[in-house]
Amino acid sequence: MNIEDKKDCKSCTLSFAYNEISLLYEIAVMLSSTTDVKESIEKGMRMLKRNAYLDRSTLFMLSDDKTQLELYASIDLTAQQKKMAVYKLGEGATGLAAKSAEPVVIENIHNNINYINKMGTININSISYVAVPIIQDDGVIAVISANTCKSSAMDFDDVVRMLTIVGSLFGGTLATQRKFAKEKEEITELKTYYKEQALSEYKFESIIGKSSKMRVIFSMLETVAPSDATILIRGETGTGKELIATAVHNLSKRKNAPFIKLNCAAISETLLESELFGHEKGAFTDAKEARKGRFELADGGTLFLDEIGDITPSLQVKLLRILQEQEFERVGGNKTIKTNVRLVAATNRNLEEMVRNGTFREDLFYRLNVIPINLPPLRERYEDVKLLVEHYLQKFMQEHRREMSLSKTALEILLDYPWPGNIRELQNTMERIVLICPNGNIEPEMLNHVLPFNYQKLHMPKEPTPVAPEPETAKIQESQPAPRLTKTSLLDMEKESIIQALIEHRGIQTKAAAQLGMTARQIGYKIQKYGIEF
Repeated sequence: MNIEDKKDCKSCTLSFAYNEISLLYEIAVMLSSTTDVKESIEKGMRMLKRNAYLDRSTLFMLSDDKTQLELYASIDLTAQQKKMAVYKLGEGATGLAAKSAEPVVIENIHNNINYINKMGTININSISYVAVPIIQDDGVIAVISANTCKSSAMDFDDVVRMLTIVGSLFGGTLATQRKFAKEKEEITELKTYYKEQALSEYKFESIIGKSSKMRVIFSMLETVAPSDATILIRGETGTGKELIATAVHNLSKRKNAPFIKLNCAAISETLLESELFGHEKGAFTDAKEARKGRFELADGGTLFLDEIGDITPSLQVKLLRILQEQEFERVGGNKTIKTNVRLVAATNRNLEEMVRNGTFREDLFYRLNVIPINLPPLRERYEDVKLLVEHYLQKFMQEHRREMSLSKTALEILLDYPWPGNIRELQNTMERIVLICPNGNIEPEMLNHVLPFNYQKLHMPKEPTPVAPEPETAKIQESQPAPRLTKTSLLDMEKESIIQALIEHRGIQTKAAAQLGMTARQIGYKIQKYGIEF
């Protein structure tokens, strides 16, 4: 080779390198300046065809289960050819490139068994086929391939290098798109499920109570909420179990993560599993698309399962597994999904009795009952009833634009009522009072129309059965005028009776109340009213 030939060869090499860099730069700029990733990738493929003589470029994405390659973008393929563009891992040159994570070069596609031509793309100009894997942190994610023509000025090393660089550009763009799509999906799901929930920083502002039992619970919550321990909240219906669960979440280190709620008793048995674990497309008749379950939505946060005692034995087994292994499968799927969820459960059932009866798994009970919180019914929170009455009165007066107040006697009636429906019943009753009663001072007789009981019968003392007096005693009583009873004397008599009953029963209020024909709430109020100390 003479000097002139060497100069020409060097000049050609420099020119080719310059053209290659220019082409890659144009593709990179085009990818970064568009929002339609698939369209921009196909434009890049056309630029490869126009400038580098690569024919019928295709990009295959590895499926989520990593078993097959599915066509994502292509040029010069018919609709029928695109339908055929699916390769199993290791199938043909394309599948082999994905399986081996190495480029596959077929120099002559007309006599090589690895070129199976599924899409029927052989033409007279096509000679070779090159498939290059696109590799990221998790391994192979896709394969980019192309046919080379007779007129191509690039050798196989140049083609592999070009497809490797372009594939990296395509892969980076796809990864960015997937990341944004996932974040958008998570935000959309959270807005859909919890649009009306504001994740605010509070401790117990929404839980009203100053009774000793509630103060013990508040103290316990401050201690256990920052941990990731499973909590089981127990109590009668309407005692505020959901409010306690919310407080647990907002006091924990997960407070900025999702707080997902599900009432297990409100959903049919057939749908509950799908709600908890999600389902794949086609898992059942109405499963038209894949859907995440509550465990998946709550990943990194807290999941509150109310009425946990109502789940079926088959679901109890699956719930036990996720508590132990922190993993599950969607309905109709076989892919194991890991999750990091803090579980808070609640029930008004006697789980110990259900365990003895065999309707609730003993091992699941112990898994749930790590930190038990027992909420007292409202009848055992006498000090809190007045606070709740005043709170809901103010709330509903503001909501319904009313002006009223409770008379002392009307308030005493509300304080004496045992509230079997707990806080929920009290809340509904106070709204009914605000809506039905006229503005101004609320008197006892007005409550007869709104309370679910006859307050007169409740407060009328039971008359003792009359006993016939002895003849001599009767004569003495007839000869002596009956002492005149005043309000003060009646109150003194009532006070003395309560003191005597408390002394006889060593200060045990429930026993003293039973002796006097009162409820525990009534005697508690009377003790406070008369300032009795014991």
